[in-house]
Amino acid sequence: MHPATARQAAARLDRSPITIRQWARRYHARVLGRVGREVVYDYDDLATIEGCIWRGDEVPLTPEARDELRAQLGRAA
Repeated sequence: MHPATARQAAARLDRSPITIRQWARRYHARVLGRVGREVVYDYDDLATIEGCIWRGDEVPLTPEARDELRAQLGRAA
């Protein structure tokens, strides 16, 4: 797990922070905690969501299912 705020994840994924927050809410992204007023997400989970959207694949419903997808894709590479 790599912690990232919406702003940090947005910069790395070339998206807007608003888009990241919408994905996090829509797909129930893994939340690691808060720093001040900012929510800290699992960047790997957000990147998996982004990858599924980019490829046109269905986004797995839970963070655990996305963990499994990342493991499967890692083995296939």
